[in-house]
Amino acid sequence: MPLSDSGFLTIGSQRLEYRMIGPRPDQAPTIVMLHEGLGCVGLWGDFPDKVQQATGLGVFVYSRAGYGQSSPVTLPRPLTYMEDEARDSVPALLDAIGFKRGLLFGHSDGASIAAIYAGTHEDHRIGGLILMAPHFFTEDISIASIEEARIAYETTDLKAKLARWHKDPDNAFKGWNGAWLDPDFRKWDITEQLAYIRVPILIVQGEDDQYGTVKQIEAAQQECYCPVEVALLPGAKHSPQREAPEATLKAVADFTTHVAKINGWTVTA
Repeated sequence: MPLSDSGFLTIGSQRLEYRMIGPRPDQAPTIVMLHEGLGCVGLWGDFPDKVQQATGLGVFVYSRAGYGQSSPVTLPRPLTYMEDEARDSVPALLDAIGFKRGLLFGHSDGASIAAIYAGTHEDHRIGGLILMAPHFFTEDISIASIEEARIAYETTDLKAKLARWHKDPDNAFKGWNGAWLDPDFRKWDITEQLAYIRVPILIVQGEDDQYGTVKQIEAAQQECYCPVEVALLPGAKHSPQREAPEATLKAVADFTTHVAKINGWTVTA
């Protein structure tokens, strides 16, 4: 069944919201975008459209279970929720959309999921990874900022703002926040998987990222055997696509052009 421009996919017991821009995954190289810990299809805004225009590849975005208009999840989430997503949901989703070749582009939690997937699956369809503000292990700055987010959710209009994008804001927020603030999550570390990634990586990070330091970049540079390019963007925090959009798009487009060339992909732009 051909993909519409937007709609829902049934993956197992989950109904996942999606949006598709440009050529379809069964016909052209495609960038599959995985959102951040409080993100969803809608919160990407028009950034996926700009990525499609800048790269010429198809762009597929979706809301993971628990986010946006997708099915809710059971709370509390397991502390392995990102590993579970990479093991179960990502491969099923790629197969469901007819994905044949392309890149994974993850932001924050989504970047971690993309890295886990590439480090645990020998998927020759994946030609490269774009990891924006990734987490490979927990840091004090991450926990402190996530604790600030919890206070804001309880004391400000943050819940009302999230309700514009998530049909169940409690499910979205508490699923993410509760896992990260569990004391045992301090032990979370996926650096071992980085050594098994066999495709080029672009890391995009804001110099002022309030959720992680350059130690995340250094971990990838130390652990990966694949090429690791870095775009460390001044004036940007945890969301470079909003805080430094032009620099982010240029880095993404240049990297995608390189990956397409080395893989011999035909790009329609």
